[in-house]
Amino acid sequence: MSNQIASENKKLCNTICVQILDLDSSIRFVGFCNKMGTSLAAEYRNGIAPLLTEKESKLSLMDSVLRMTTRYDTQPKLGKPIYSFTVYQTVRRATVLIDNKDYPILMVSFDNIDNMYLGRKQIDYESIILHGILPLVYYYLNAPNDSLH
Repeated sequence: MSNQIASENKKLCNTICVQILDLDSSIRFVGFCNKMGTSLAAEYRNGIAPLLTEKESKLSLMDSVLRMTTRYDTQPKLGKPIYSFTVYQTVRRATVLIDNKDYPILMVSFDNIDNMYLGRKQIDYESIILHGILPLVYYYLNAPNDSLH
């Protein structure tokens, strides 16, 4: 029974990842990991190759989870962290804390391009996260299991 549950959990995570990728063309990667930084599911936008090796990805996930958990120290005064956003030279990455014991961390990376020079309107990453990604994730994680198939 445990393998069946794990398979259903992975299927659910992959479904959510694909739905998030469809939210905006700037999203290049979506993945869930557990509190130990182990990847549960991950999807890349079509035509996008990973920037990190599998080993580098695992270390990066563990590092992100560690940074997110250190924010618990200030939680009594600042409130629960919702997400953190880091701008790298090549990508922008959001680490989202999910209120779910099975899928506690969501990682989303975005293209890091200067949109003004490409003729595209400025990307509102915060709006994508708060009004697109979070509602979608909470919908799927709170929906009855039979409505997801």
